[in-house]
Amino acid sequence: MSERQFLDFERPIIELEKKISDMKDFSVGENLELSGEISSLEKKLDKLRRDIYSNLSRWEKVQISRHPKRPYSLDYIKHMTTDFIEIHGDRNYADDKAVVGGFARIDDIPIMLIGQQKGRATKEKLYRNFGMMHPEGYRKALRFFKIAEKFDLPLVILIDTPGAYPGIGAEERGQAEAIAKNIREMFRIKVPIVVVIIGEGASGGALGVGVGDTIMMLEYAWYSVISPEGCAAILWRDAAKAPEAAEALKVTSGDLMEMGIIDRIIEEPPSGAHNDHKASAENVKKAILEELKQLRVLSVEQLLKIRSKKYRSMGEFKEK
Repeated sequence: MSERQFLDFERPIIELEKKISDMKDFSVGENLELSGEISSLEKKLDKLRRDIYSNLSRWEKVQISRHPKRPYSLDYIKHMTTDFIEIHGDRNYADDKAVVGGFARIDDIPIMLIGQQKGRATKEKLYRNFGMMHPEGYRKALRFFKIAEKFDLPLVILIDTPGAYPGIGAEERGQAEAIAKNIREMFRIKVPIVVVIIGEGASGGALGVGVGDTIMMLEYAWYSVISPEGCAAILWRDAAKAPEAAEALKVTSGDLMEMGIIDRIIEEPPSGAHNDHKASAENVKKAILEELKQLRVLSVEQLLKIRSKKYRSMGEFKEK
């Protein structure tokens, strides 16, 4: 239990889990029958989990999306696909390690899968550039879009990024142009596109691979034009105001579903995806298969028309 990382609001859950674990060890070691007491505590633990996770603030949900044990794109690829063949490089400048992608199958359906990949240990974080894509990453993704279109493969895109890389070199190599071009081209791709926000979905870093026919979010993911810290730094000149910014931005899956920005919320296992990678991947897989089933019956003309209308209708309002 000491190796497990947890958030502050998870502390009561961790303490009760430890108490149950200690009681089980004591029961075995002393050869005592404590199954009734253990069962009672497990029911209490289940209720505690549900109570805590059903009353989270927006900022607490942002914290869950960044949990160091949360499953990343490669974890989902491992648990929900077969026959994954990774493709590298943008055929122009470099191979951006912040984005992974290639051919795969979900059940018997061949797809092109693209995912933004973070890292856990320091070395891996640096290797993946903390999940922040360079211009060559967006051009690499664009190459995948075109391959998917050529071979008539549905696109499945997993978003998890704190934003596009803001370095001078990235700007010199056309960061803004690469993101803008991807957004434009995604409206033209003649295959179904399913986007799943599995963790963080920040700004143009997410939008550069985020145009789709169906946009889904995991329950404790977040999606916004700017991070809460960035918003707080601009409005209050104090990043510590991030919790207030998260409330104002309405970054959670529930908020975005209500506003019509996303189409579906994917339920996470009790206590979040970071506590059960496999169950989370099963939920994501099921949702993707259901959406692809509906999208694959549409003609190319219907697909493009609905996609365009979907985004043109966002932000519309009426004045009384």
